[in-house]
Amino acid sequence: MTTLEAGKIVGAGIDRVDAPLKVTGAAQYPNDFSFPGMAHAALVGSTIAAGRIRSIDVTDALAAQGVLTVITHLNAPKLERGPMTLLGGSPPAPLQDDRVLHYGQHIAVVVAESAEQARHAARLVRVEYEATEAVLDIDDPRAEIVENPWGLDTERGDVAAGFAQADVVVEGTYTTPDNTNNPLGLMSTVAYWNGQSLTVHDSTQWPHNIRTSLAAVFKIPESGIRVLAPFVGGGFGAGLRMWPHVILTVLAAREVNRPVKLVLTRPEMFTSVGHRPNSVQQIKIGATRDGDLVAIEHHGISSVAMEDDDYEPVSFGSAVSYACPNVLTRDRQARLNIPCPGSMRAPAEGQGNFALESAIDEVAHALGMDPLEFRLNNYAEKHPILGLPWSSKALRECYLEGADRFGWSRRTPQPGSMRDGRRLVGYGLAGVSYPFYQAPCQARASVRRDGSAYVRSAATDIGTGTYTVMTQLAAELLGLDVHRVRFGLGDSDMPYSPQAGGSGLTGALGNAVHAACRRLVQEFLDVVRDEAGSPLRGAAVDDVTVTGGRIHRTGDPTQGESYVDILARHGLEELSADGRSTPPGSEELGMAAAGAFGAKFVEVRIDPELGLLRVARVVSVIDGGRILNEKTAASQIIGGTVGGISQAMFEETATDAVTGRIANATFGDYLMPVNADIPDMEVLFVGGPDRATAVGTKGVGEIGLVGLAAAIGNAVFHATGRRLRSLPITIDQLML
Repeated sequence: MTTLEAGKIVGAGIDRVDAPLKVTGAAQYPNDFSFPGMAHAALVGSTIAAGRIRSIDVTDALAAQGVLTVITHLNAPKLERGPMTLLGGSPPAPLQDDRVLHYGQHIAVVVAESAEQARHAARLVRVEYEATEAVLDIDDPRAEIVENPWGLDTERGDVAAGFAQADVVVEGTYTTPDNTNNPLGLMSTVAYWNGQSLTVHDSTQWPHNIRTSLAAVFKIPESGIRVLAPFVGGGFGAGLRMWPHVILTVLAAREVNRPVKLVLTRPEMFTSVGHRPNSVQQIKIGATRDGDLVAIEHHGISSVAMEDDDYEPVSFGSAVSYACPNVLTRDRQARLNIPCPGSMRAPAEGQGNFALESAIDEVAHALGMDPLEFRLNNYAEKHPILGLPWSSKALRECYLEGADRFGWSRRTPQPGSMRDGRRLVGYGLAGVSYPFYQAPCQARASVRRDGSAYVRSAATDIGTGTYTVMTQLAAELLGLDVHRVRFGLGDSDMPYSPQAGGSGLTGALGNAVHAACRRLVQEFLDVVRDEAGSPLRGAAVDDVTVTGGRIHRTGDPTQGESYVDILARHGLEELSADGRSTPPGSEELGMAAAGAFGAKFVEVRIDPELGLLRVARVVSVIDGGRILNEKTAASQIIGGTVGGISQAMFEETATDAVTGRIANATFGDYLMPVNADIPDMEVLFVGGPDRATAVGTKGVGEIGLVGLAAAIGNAVFHATGRRLRSLPITIDQLML
């Protein structure tokens, strides 16, 4: 079956298939669902960061108009903690005791007839605390240190010996702050019970995880739970875990025996659904006069909540990015009285790449080498740890094509040497990668008697274009017009899918869809295998091509017949087939499975008197494997670029050092870029299909953000001669 080689549908930048529903308001997000008799829930958050609840008085709240119940640790049932998942452990179950572990912790949930009544009554809950001094700083000596929690530290060669032979050694401390995901759509949950059966509409990026976790928490069979998320209003990683507010909504629905809806407020989004953890990173790099790296040592420490297992190995990228014989990376976590962190777009690499690529730039400057030349000189042709060839790697092309498009050759090497009037001009670059990630996935494909196809899997589309690219892929694999294919997702009753995160869904799901469609074509061939009058008699799937709704022998379009004719002749309404994918292993491949690679080139303009920094333009060149849709893939890189500019120059979740309260938990106070802050952006894709999997994709969701912070910081250094090692880069740091 040679449809992918034809390439007539896959790769084309078609419009999103779900766009008409979204622009007309017909797409239903979790918050849009309403049911007869539905009640509403509101949360009560703690106003201390550490201690115990001495007393909690709900008398006034219960007496308020419309209130149905108030649930606290005093009357909540025993709940189990959710299970270990592909992304680590579940956050602790809520309302299980009187302890307070962070400011804003859910300590009660109020259920009332309306959302307004619930929110009003929540303000009437009176709480007295026995507060203790909170641990809020990574450097606090009281903080418990968790060493290498997932075993991802690395060491090769002899780092001390490497530094001893280095002619240039650069070291520094780089810091990144907490960032908060902040999708535009507030996270919401609607839950209702029918006897022992439970239905949940949730803003999740992983319906099967919610189903599995709720089954464990409430001790009910997974078969009795259905989780629906056909449309999600963004996530950036906030929807990857099952958060306590989901449990509380389900609990509230069981307590009042009615459907219940809970919509987080914007301030609650800062304390309830994760955040990018802050980091402090010490990095040391040694090189010879000839520009050869001889040693890299990278230590990182990040924050984690008191009873959580979220983990981001910020230093790990330094172990695999360059051909360096002596490398040591170490990661630790400090337990603090903070809300549980979680994945935020480009987790770990978003922080670690800033330190690594800034320090690489520092070494190049110390050597008097062009930063691009230095990176190319230390290019890793093979995987530095495994010693295997990459399944694909076009990073060299990313560098060279990006330099040409950007005009890197116009860069003069001396910092402060380029000007536009009174503004300083700086050029910066960063090499980027995001590690390979895929998880097992399943899909089901059907062709109906009218010649249309329905393909489905319990994935989610958080705006990345999953609906569209999977429709394209299925259409090409089945030889159908794209308008004859419908792709279904966002329903835990569909075949299993992993999360929409880690840049792994397109690969995992695409390979499962590939397997399902291939199997479906074989099902049609099996129907006519022994049929004397069929031109496809005895044909196998590798002998045929599918085009125009027909299966025909490869090389002879006259020797075939349509799906419709086969189904009609045999009295069948449809044929279906299941497919599954499993992540490839390096040993079976004989190659190192590669994630995406890229190069980011940035031009900045700085007013030296005002400290005003503007990004003038960005060129991103990406090796993302096979690109299923040029338009949606470019959109992903553009969105990631905006996020990277935001990380570099604006975002910082500010926690009060004494109380633990997040001081800027609104869109009015939490800074993000607006249109005027975003420059001209150019996106190019290079390379070809990855050899590790059937579809050949590598994912582009994360790679768009990685490297912008370092490239901007490097450009600032080139413009000013000032090396800034902490994010965000602010006006006060640039006042010359």
